Amino acid sequence: MTYLLIGGTGKTGRRVNDRLTARGLAVRVGSRSGRPPFDWNADPDTWIPLFEGVTAAYVTYYPDLAFPGAAESVRAFAERATTAGVRRLVLLSGRGEEEAEVSERGVREVAPEWTVVRATWFAQDFNEHFLLPPVLAGEIALPTDVPEPFVDLEDVADVVVAALTGDGHHGRTYELTGPRLVTFAEAAAEISAASGRPVRFESVTPAQCTARMVAGGVPVEEARALTDLFARILDGRNAHVTDDVKRVTGHEARDFRDFVRAAAATGVWNPR
Repeated sequence: MTYLLIGGTGKTGRRVNDRLTARGLAVRVGSRSGRPPFDWNADPDTWIPLFEGVTAAYVTYYPDLAFPGAAESVRAFAERATTAGVRRLVLLSGRGEEEAEVSERGVREVAPEWTVVRATWFAQDFNEHFLLPPVLAGEIALPTDVPEPFVDLEDVADVVVAALTGDGHHGRTYELTGPRLVTFAEAAAEISAASGRPVRFESVTPAQCTARMVAGGVPVEEARALTDLFARILDGRNAHVTDDVKRVTGHEARDFRDFVRAAAATGVWNPR
């Protein structure tokens, strides 16, 4: 049995990879640098060699399922994977994103067995992704400051591995959150306290948000799409927690404060 991880070198994928390989399970990583390579922008028929001998696949779409073209690509993936004999698909989705739900339907309607894992904002966005440059600059700027129940990627990986390898997850849609709501201003304050680095939150216009992401190294089109997404989903729709992490894994969801403490200890927010 081989497990295929699309985006297996990414934030969630590499954590899932680590867990599967630690259990001695066979893993195939689908990425542009993989062999055979995988690229969401390529002809879908070029993906077929990846499916040989695969029975279950974890699917992540970059940059986000809410982006144009995602739904069509995910359905094409599900169709070719199913035809090739892949029985189980686990899709990483976004919580509260209507566009992402279109991609979810493509998997539900095609895959023999499916699980959808909807995640809220990742805690690791602050140390591994687009919020790291703002933290290092001392200012997190977004169009709104509604509270979010940031979820830890370690918890996301635990849930994905359970869905890939265990029984009882077919037909389930899990919504993953941390155990409490945290505003971005509160997140900035916690990071500042733990790292000793002054960090504050500033509410900005969407145009200012885009400009600051681009200045931080995010490609222009991705920055625009992310800003549009933020403006729509940061409206309070996700301002509640769930217990899905505990229901699936048996352990409590990791608190944002514990993530901050561990991340600060690595020195990521105080580079030399």
